[in-house]
Amino acid sequence: MARTNPLAFLREVRAEANKVVWPTRNETLVSTVMVLIMVALASLFFLAADQVISWVVQLLLNVR
Repeated sequence: MARTNPLAFLREVRAEANKVVWPTRNETLVSTVMVLIMVALASLFFLAADQVISWVVQLLLNVR
């Protein structure tokens, strides 16, 4: 493999870094709210699933 000149490498890194498009403040806010909503929904789902499974196991084992 051919070795790249360190200065050329740094120029290429800088050129690639300049191509990065950062999200706007609004995009970040919307994404954050969406994640929080999905976390809440997933938490409720797993709480309900855990309660149902617990009830079934107690019913099957007759433990109360």
